[in-house]
Amino acid sequence: MTMTQSQTGIPLLEVRDLHKSFGSVKAVDGANFTLERGDCLAIVGESGSGKSTLARTLLQLIKADSGAVLYRGTDLTKLNSAEMRRQRRHIQMVFQDPYASLHPRKSVKQLISEPWEIHTDIVSKAGRPAKIQELLKQVNLPAYFSEYYPNQMSGGQRQRVAIARALALEPDILILDEPVSALDVSVQAQVINVLMSLQERLGLAYIFISHDLALVRLVASRVAVINKGAIVEYAPTDALFENPQHEYTRTLLASSPALYEDEDVSA
Repeated sequence: MTMTQSQTGIPLLEVRDLHKSFGSVKAVDGANFTLERGDCLAIVGESGSGKSTLARTLLQLIKADSGAVLYRGTDLTKLNSAEMRRQRRHIQMVFQDPYASLHPRKSVKQLISEPWEIHTDIVSKAGRPAKIQELLKQVNLPAYFSEYYPNQMSGGQRQRVAIARALALEPDILILDEPVSALDVSVQAQVINVLMSLQERLGLAYIFISHDLALVRLVASRVAVINKGAIVEYAPTDALFENPQHEYTRTLLASSPALYEDEDVSA
């Protein structure tokens, strides 16, 4: 029987005093948080607050100046590029714009199978067609979409293909950087429902970056509020929304009228 993170005492992901500056600008200023299997940690803040820089620093797409990013106890900031490439299969990222993140001249089956060219031990070549069909089914797309190209699909369908490609490496963690903000409101709920269903069935952990506080309240188990690169408040979702402790958090919540509308995002 495989021991879980809680049994070993080692979090799935632990960020310790992480810093990243660009000149005099502190883009990430001493971030600290943990993430367990099945968690959804939302990172919220105004545009330019450092949310996306933090996400890219976790994956070492941007090198941290100092601090640690521990995945199952291994500090990703200490790895060389080859070692980090091997670890990155466990932490995948879904970007804001699905059209920009998908090569326009590759079919869906080529896009989904791309990661297997690097991580050859995941799926055998003979098993790839069946696995592609399984992944499409997981994101509620029909089998024939494997032959489609990005320009033949809607924004919501493209984003579901991007999610399927991220799942191809069987990761523990998905970093979702504004995953529905580029989509029409009418299809945002479809993608969110897919993500919530996948988390429940696969036990995935999410880092969910968003400026949509009503959506964050729906999907997140914990929230980190970031301002000028620093996490100013970090709390369970209900506690943060019902009793915010930091002035910046209170201002952020007050500026989001959607929080006070009686509507169901998942309808």
